[in-house]
Amino acid sequence: MQEQRPAVYVIDDDPSVRDGLDSLLRSVGYETRGFASPRDFLLHPRSNSPACIVLDVRMPDASGLDFQDELAKAGYLTPIIFLTGHGDVPMSVRAMKAGAVEFLLKPFREQDLLDAIRQALDVDRARLRKEAAAVDLHEHFASLTPREREVMSLVARGLLNKQIAAEIGLSEITVKVHRGQVMRKMRADSIADLIRMADSLGLSDATADSKGSGVTPRSR
Repeated sequence: MQEQRPAVYVIDDDPSVRDGLDSLLRSVGYETRGFASPRDFLLHPRSNSPACIVLDVRMPDASGLDFQDELAKAGYLTPIIFLTGHGDVPMSVRAMKAGAVEFLLKPFREQDLLDAIRQALDVDRARLRKEAAAVDLHEHFASLTPREREVMSLVARGLLNKQIAAEIGLSEITVKVHRGQVMRKMRADSIADLIRMADSLGLSDATADSKGSGVTPRSR
């Protein structure tokens, strides 16, 4: 599936800065949009494409650093690059500790900004891939029958087919069939792969209920 064009969101109260960055970023192929304030940005619908935010530290009605904290608390994980004309060490330390990709002082070299944007987009691509993989994993798990989920949980606990058969009162051959179905539906290449999936789902030390109708994952 072809990736959508990466998006760069510029939040700066200075129209000349927004216009200049818009021209620069479009010239190298990025989809870009400028916002005069964090509030304006929040009204913009989120994109499913890789994205990053270029954020001014000091604006008349808002602090970029406070907005970074607000986004993090809301679960908005798009990487941030800070720009400022009045930065200091404590500011940059706070921004970087909170996950900012870069903290650039105005005036900055265009190449430094483009390098930071490239890095930020790589970070966001990795995040999106991880999120997509998690969605796929849960969809595959949802396709399992209750008995297959039970078998998967017991496999993840390290039990052999013979032990699983004794645990849930099935023949060893039937357990093998269920185990094969689990491997196919979960798209696991190996038992180690299946165990990693079970761990991601919280099933590694799950226990089957007394009726064998499913498993109860450990709490996270």
